Amino acid sequence: MAADEVEILRSVLDRWRSAVDAHEPERVASVFADDAIFQGLRPYVVGRDGIAAYYAAQPLGLTAAYEIRETRRLSADAVLGYLEVEFGFTDRPALTVHLGVVVRRVADAWLIGHYQVSKLD
Repeated sequence: MAADEVEILRSVLDRWRSAVDAHEPERVASVFADDAIFQGLRPYVVGRDGIAAYYAAQPLGLTAAYEIRETRRLSADAVLGYLEVEFGFTDRPALTVHLGVVVRRVADAWLIGHYQVSKLD
């Protein structure tokens, strides 16, 4: 993994994690591009409104811890990341998922343009 790719992903994913942990759905959505494709563990949505609604429906106390497994530089303005994410809950065991993201530079900011969760057994 190239250090600059990891740095770009961490700059975005740390903001995402902080907002998830704080249960601030609008702040979570702000880490995504306006036209982001988002696939959590429910049917997909496109755009920040749907992403905010998805996270608003998550239980209080939800936390996210991630580890970057692979990165690829798709272009000067796009980085692919493959991660393992552990979502913690206050009332049930943690859930570990695999997450693929594409972050892209939009103006002066890096934002998530594609988010795809897979639950592998």
